[in-house]
Amino acid sequence: MNGQSEQTKNEPAQPDEAVDHDAEPSDNDDAEAPPAEQDPLAALQSKADENWDSYLRASAELENVRKRAARDVENARKFALDRFAGELLAVVDGLEMGILSQENADADQLRSVREAPLKLLSTTLVRCGVAVVDPLGDPFDPELHEAMTMQPSADVEPGTVVTVFQKGYTLNGRLLRPARVVVAQEAVDQE
Repeated sequence: MNGQSEQTKNEPAQPDEAVDHDAEPSDNDDAEAPPAEQDPLAALQSKADENWDSYLRASAELENVRKRAARDVENARKFALDRFAGELLAVVDGLEMGILSQENADADQLRSVREAPLKLLSTTLVRCGVAVVDPLGDPFDPELHEAMTMQPSADVEPGTVVTVFQKGYTLNGRLLRPARVVVAQEAVDQE
């Protein structure tokens, strides 16, 4: 019995299967871990990788859209008058032909040679969306007309345009230049 009592004093009794709860897991513990514990981490990493890839693709697409828009704006600035310039070439051709034909022309032919380019230019302006504002006899509209002066008149209603100094123009409904006009005011009786 002495042998046993010495063993109990010096060495603690060992149970058949000792479990140390504070010990760190060994590499063998990971291999024994169920796959359900590893799947969420791998799934989250996979999802994070997919999101990062989507972000990079969206970022690249946004940069491409910005570059394309900048290029489109630059081309729009460069070639905004392309159609208009092409239309004006017909007017230039008409003027050149008119100058050449003036040498042997009579008065009626000269008048038609002078008027033809103006008609052609007016037609070209209309095709390009430019409209004339010629308000003679119309009520004064401050959005389209610029009153240069007022003139007493007994013939027309006050606020009516009685003279047009300079025609106005609009481009697709937007004012390019107001018509410069004289507006009627009430006539003053002189007694």
